[in-house]
Amino acid sequence: MIRLSVVAALYNKENSIRQLYDSIKNALESQAESYEIVFVNDGSRDRSVGILDEIARSDTAVKVIHFEKNCGQTAAIWAGMKASGGELIALLDADMQTDPRDIFRLMPFIERVDFVNGKRMDRKGPLLRRTLLRLVNGMRNFLTGDSLYDAQCPMKLMRREVAESFHLYSGMHRYLPTLAKMNGFSVIEVAVSHQGGRDGGYRYGAFNRIFVGFMDAVVIGRLQKRVIHYRIKGD
Repeated sequence: MIRLSVVAALYNKENSIRQLYDSIKNALESQAESYEIVFVNDGSRDRSVGILDEIARSDTAVKVIHFEKNCGQTAAIWAGMKASGGELIALLDADMQTDPRDIFRLMPFIERVDFVNGKRMDRKGPLLRRTLLRLVNGMRNFLTGDSLYDAQCPMKLMRREVAESFHLYSGMHRYLPTLAKMNGFSVIEVAVSHQGGRDGGYRYGAFNRIFVGFMDAVVIGRLQKRVIHYRIKGD
């Protein structure tokens, strides 16, 4: 069985796909026992399809999934996790906000917990955006009862059984640590570097981020109160 699957969802990334691939490949070749790279093309309208197929033809460790149309980041991430074959699954953003080498900062912790969430301590980008993200994260924690510093960090590492426990709906990729906890798994945060976004792709306006984030947090909060816990006598 493959030890590590790295999943990256992307949309209209023709200008940065090769750089993304090279950065992941270089990180994995030097440290991973066995690995695969799963790219999910979320219905891109640029030259991403051809570039990804060319990369896959030249590297047998690369698996490519093409959506017929744009379905959103949650769908793409979930499809990538389901198509992967690794004992461990790492999630990265195609915008290269995080460094693929930081997967191996998370790796030692996966021996004692089920889900490791990245934590961007030195956030880059405009002050307004950083302030907005702090507000969204604080609102999310208040509504879900969580205490995560950076719930929306795109870098995550989990055991396969955690990924298989998910049943996701649109927007829920932002709540994977909370969903993992709801499903009975242990979660911690580990500091990773933040490189800032380098290309377009999945982008959301301020109002959209706040409103959608609020509604999703309300849904998750309500689901938490309805989680079923039971033990069979004698087990």
